[in-house]
Parts: sequence; structure tokens; C-alpha cells
Amino acid sequence: MEKVPYDLIVIGSGPGGYSAAIRAGQYGLKTALVEKQPKLGGTCLLVGCIPTKALLQTADVWERFVHSDKEGIQCENPRLDYPKVKERKDGIVNKHSNGVGLLLKRAKVERITGFAKLKGKGQVEVAGESGAQTLEAKNILVAAGSEARMIPGLSPDADSILTNVEILNLTAVPRSLIIIGAGAVGVEFASIFRRFGTEVTVVEMLPRIVPLEDEDISKELERAFRKQKIRVETGARADNIQKVGQCVRLQLTTKDGKQEQLDAEKLLVAVGRKPNTDNIGIENTRIELDRGFIKTDEYQRTGEPGVYAIGDVVAGTPQLAHVATMEGMIAVAHMAGKPAVPLNRSRIPACTYTDPGIGSVGLTEAQARAQGRQVKIGRFPFAGNSRATILGKHEGFIKVVADEGYGEILGVHIIGPEAFELISEPVAAMNAEATVETMMQTIHAHPTLYEAVGEAFNAVYGLSINA
Repeated sequence: MEKVPYDLIVIGSGPGGYSAAIRAGQYGLKTALVEKQPKLGGTCLLVGCIPTKALLQTADVWERFVHSDKEGIQCENPRLDYPKVKERKDGIVNKHSNGVGLLLKRAKVERITGFAKLKGKGQVEVAGESGAQTLEAKNILVAAGSEARMIPGLSPDADSILTNVEILNLTAVPRSLIIIGAGAVGVEFASIFRRFGTEVTVVEMLPRIVPLEDEDISKELERAFRKQKIRVETGARADNIQKVGQCVRLQLTTKDGKQEQLDAEKLLVAVGRKPNTDNIGIENTRIELDRGFIKTDEYQRTGEPGVYAIGDVVAGTPQLAHVATMEGMIAVAHMAGKPAVPLNRSRIPACTYTDPGIGSVGLTEAQARAQGRQVKIGRFPFAGNSRATILGKHEGFIKVVADEGYGEILGVHIIGPEAFELISEPVAAMNAEATVETMMQTIHAHPTLYEAVGEAFNAVYGLSINA
């Protein structure tokens, strides 16, 4: 088998993988990227972040048409052409997937199609349509991503039992949908299809939805969902899931012990994601695993010399595209002998694109208090923001968690219009080690949504103006 020397072989073309490969090319490293799928972009671009947000954008537009009379616009009998919606979503995905290919070419990264397997000692075996070849490199970067976890005994299909992959290929809006799991994936699809007219039920085993968020954020999203007539069952369990004719049937046990049979046209399983570390040759290396995730140091190095890992396969960091990308920048900088600053896990923004949206960074109030911090809380409602009222999106609030003694910003949690955009200012402020006082003295343009962020910082000391 042929041996080809590279400075770097990247396994996986998701945001972390392709960004790392491009950065390596910019540093002058001879780089190859191995991807098993015919299209580039990984889960995020092909069946995750991007297509989901395309549908969420259409859901926002559709909701505007349905309720256009509130703005003095008469729109008689609007019609949702869902096959056209899917076509637009697919077009966005294809455009950006092709764009990744062009970016790799410009960076002089060689693209290799096939399934990669670590062989140890700097070797990667790639099995493709024309057979297997063995590649050699000074460094290897594992960016293999993740896939949806399934409930034991269930298998996804194109008809009724769905994961994030199958639900994106639907050609019609389902009449009814049960979603098991209320993390980001579950609540985003609930927000999409409820606005398209689907009867939606969300079942979550934990005590609250979006359980990684601040507790006040979870309460507000659940309140908004109930207002939108999305049924939410927390502290609940789904058992005896089976296909019955053209529907899915399960037994729901609520948090107070009551049992109920639920039927729906579709079932979405959104109970988390597992790392793609099976069958990639881990056993041929000194890489250590933690429940299937790869252990790394602060520069993304694994236990195998010359092998780095980033993104969803890494133990201890959130499975987020922007985390994978930053980890890729750190890894490539380190292997290229460039300055590399390890990931600061307290500065990672999390975004959920529901209606209302969520953006957060840093410690929740409960986490800060559990650490023994003396905290002050600032809170400002979007009801007091004129731009939010103009947009007709005045639900939600901004919550600032600050150190009482020094005004250190410990965390910021937003639920409301464009929360996923508004969180950028708090992330930058925290990364620059700005204090609450710094942000109080920062001029925020009027009328904007982001001036609500300034009001929330003022609210830490009881000095907000419009609430």
C-alpha cells in the first residue's frame, strides 16, 4: 500500500475539521483532509446547525405572515409550500458545502474521500471506493464528530421514528410530533414545527427543559412554549415506544406518576449525541477514552504522540461547532509552533434558536452560588425595550450574574429576540475581563435590542432606567 507523507492529516470535515485544515494551509503545512461523506461540512452543515436554522428562519417568516394583521397588513389565506421550504434549506446546505470545497482548494488542502482509521505511528488507513491506502503524517487531527444517540431498542427510519437527520428530510409538515429530549435539538424542532401548525409534545426526563441553561431561562422558555400551545412534560418518562399503523405510540409517565397513552404521526428522538470514536482505530494508539470521548490536554493533544482531537469527540467540552473550530485553531497553532492559547471554558457562548431565542455564557446563578461566590443579579425585561416592542418580540429578559465585591461578570443569560446575537457583547466583555462598571459606562445605541444588555448591567446595581 502507498505511503504519502503529510505535515497534517485531518479526519472529518465539520466546522472544526475544515477550519483546522484551512488554518494549517495558511501556516504552510502540507495538509490532507479525509471525509467519508461525499459532501463536505459534517453534521453541522449537512444535517445540523445550518439546515435547522434555515427552517427556523422560514418559521419566523411564516409566523409574520400568519399574524400580519397585527402590523396592519392584510394577507389573506397564506399558504405554506413545505417542499419549497425544504428546497430552499437544501440549497443553502449545498451552497455552503461547495464553498467549503473551494476554501480547502484555495488553502491547498488535499481532499480525500473515504473512511479513515488510525493505525498508530503517524499512519492513517483510508478505505475508499478504489480500495485502501495508507497515509503518513507528522500530525493527525481527529475531528470525527458525533451522531444522535438512540433509545435502546429503537432504530430511526424515514417514516415515523426520526433523529435530526430524518426529520430534515420530511417533505410535508406532520400533523403531530412527540419529541423526546428538551435540549437544544429538541426545543428547536418543537419551535419550528409548532409554528408550521404541528401539534407538538415535548417529553423531558429531567426536571426542566434546556437543563444546561440558568434555571430562570428554562422557566421562561417553558412558559413561552405553553403559551404557544406546545405541551411540555418535564420529569417524565416515555416507555413502550412502538409503531402502530401510520403512527407512533408510547406510554407517558408524568412527574406525578400518572400514565397516559400518546399517539403521534412522528417521533423525534433528541436525547443527546455520542462521539464517533468506534471503528476509527483507537485501539491501535495510546489514546485514552472517557465514556467514548477522547481525553486531551489543553492543546488538544491525545495520549498518542502527534495525534490531536477536537470537537464532539473530545471529553469535557460542549458539543458545539464554534468550540470545535476554536479547538482546531489551538491544535494547529500548537503543532505549527505558533502561539496557542488554550480554550477558556468559562467563555464559551451557547445559543438556542427557539422563539424566543436563548444566548448564554459563563456561570449560572446556581453555579456561582455553589462555588461560594457572593453574587449580585441584574435583570432587565425586553418589555422595557422599545426596539423589542417594535419587532413585536417583547417576551423574555437579560440576566447578569456578577461578583458582589469586584463587579466581575460571572455569567450572562438571555432569552428573547435575537438572544443568540446579543450574547456576543457579553462574551467579548468577559473575554476582555471587563467589569459591570465598564459595561455600564459603555454607550449602547438607541433604539436597539442590544441596549437592553446595557440596561441589564445597570440593573446589577438597581440603576436600570426603563424597568
